[in-house]
Amino acid sequence: MMSLPTTGMQPDAKRNRMLSMDMELRQSEHQSVRDLIDRQAKEHAPRTFLIDTESGVELSFEELRSEAIAVSRFIQSHGVQAGQSVAFAMQNGRTCAVTLLGIMYGGYRAVAVNLVAGRDVIAYVLSHSDTKLILTQSEQLPVIDEALACDAFEGSAPEVQVVERYPEVASSSVENFAIPAMTDDALLMYTSGTTGRPKGVVLSHSNVIAGGFNVGLGHELTALDRALCVLPLYHINGLCVTILGPLVTAGSVVIPNRFSTSGFWRCIDKYQCTWFSVVPTQIAYLLRDAQTSVSRPWLRFGRSASAPLSPDVHEHFETQFGVPLIETMGLTETAAQILSNPMPPGIRMLGSPGLPVGDMARIVDKSLVDVSVGQEGELLIRGNNVMTRYFKNEAATSEALVQGNWLRTGDLARMDEQGYFFITGRLKELIIKGGENIAPREIDDALYQHTDVVEAAAFARPCAQFGQRVEAAVSLRSASALSESDLLRLCEERVGKFKCPDRIYFIAELPKGPSGKIQRQKLLALVRTTQ
Repeated sequence: MMSLPTTGMQPDAKRNRMLSMDMELRQSEHQSVRDLIDRQAKEHAPRTFLIDTESGVELSFEELRSEAIAVSRFIQSHGVQAGQSVAFAMQNGRTCAVTLLGIMYGGYRAVAVNLVAGRDVIAYVLSHSDTKLILTQSEQLPVIDEALACDAFEGSAPEVQVVERYPEVASSSVENFAIPAMTDDALLMYTSGTTGRPKGVVLSHSNVIAGGFNVGLGHELTALDRALCVLPLYHINGLCVTILGPLVTAGSVVIPNRFSTSGFWRCIDKYQCTWFSVVPTQIAYLLRDAQTSVSRPWLRFGRSASAPLSPDVHEHFETQFGVPLIETMGLTETAAQILSNPMPPGIRMLGSPGLPVGDMARIVDKSLVDVSVGQEGELLIRGNNVMTRYFKNEAATSEALVQGNWLRTGDLARMDEQGYFFITGRLKELIIKGGENIAPREIDDALYQHTDVVEAAAFARPCAQFGQRVEAAVSLRSASALSESDLLRLCEERVGKFKCPDRIYFIAELPKGPSGKIQRQKLLALVRTTQ
């Protein structure tokens, strides 16, 4: 694999070790999210932590602590006991951010509600999580009411409270609060459930803080850095990367209520953001709507995660915008980041999410035995950010956490001689054609090499002759004259005739989850309805 041009070699190992030790030392000082907020409010009271672009309101660390206390008091006044589940169902912004942090601050278990998951999934999450109280906004209330009308609750639905601001309380008013321990539950976030019922991932206070520290460590964040958060806070990337990352490093975060290609650069410029975290689909949209490049010397880097990034799209973005793009990898089960490419001037490897940051990583075969360098196997992760369990699902927990808390990610990967990891597919997404395993990403990358392709995803269709055959779906730039035969010819040139899709479907927009990750498992049913 080729690497992106750099002006230097690998980051100095001694410096990295010292930075890692410093981050670990600071992490050990924070036992819980409450402790973390209290400490930052004490040491950085007047500094801005959060800017809400909708209202223009800036929130200092001292004000964050006061509002977190207000949230906790509000929850307590509704009879919720320490350790019980409190759900937040809100659009991005100040209220959403202080709500989720306030839930954890008071020693409650924060349940993230994916607002676009659909009625049945939302109902399942609220029921399965044993939620006692739902904190929402008037705009989201119809979605919640619809979910609560389902049969899942049988007369025992949780209480719903619509909040825009919480009643003010004295910042010293924290008596009678449960003091959360580092091992207590902080966050309950449900996976997308594309292969069955969503699983509830339980992250402790220690887990979510470790997730934030891994972001700070991997991207060398300081109190001078300002993030732009354009991913929903009910997704682990938005929450642990762009909220917890700045919180643990005493930086700041700018939060628009939604992502838009026009508003993205306006926020970067107006608020002098030094970094941002996006997903490949958003990168494609930014390229699709790209205008003339503007020099932004304050913008240190962009960060891509949640799905593999095509090397061609990666290069195109850096060429178009002149911004280093750091490919990373994270999971809900690991409070986000596990792998990251080095910051400039370190080598950023095309097609790789990078090196372990704050974690240990290994690749194993079906018997969970380590494979040799260059061989493909399943990626396993161990670290302080790895979840405690799946909620009320001992069987799934036992299957996922093995050999002393190594997490089975379900991702197929290989490692090169320099220690960079390359994700080659998902165990559950492999296309098995005539007995040969075909990784859908290989076809995706071939399709992305055409500049008119905005989104691409290969998938399997049952086939009497081969068991499964390869098909793909793409969305194109507006006014593109690209034909199916053009793309089939491109794929055959890149991956050969056997792996080349039999059909390629043109769809206005591919189905995606809350983070913008394309949901490959839904494509077969979708294209059947378009035929």
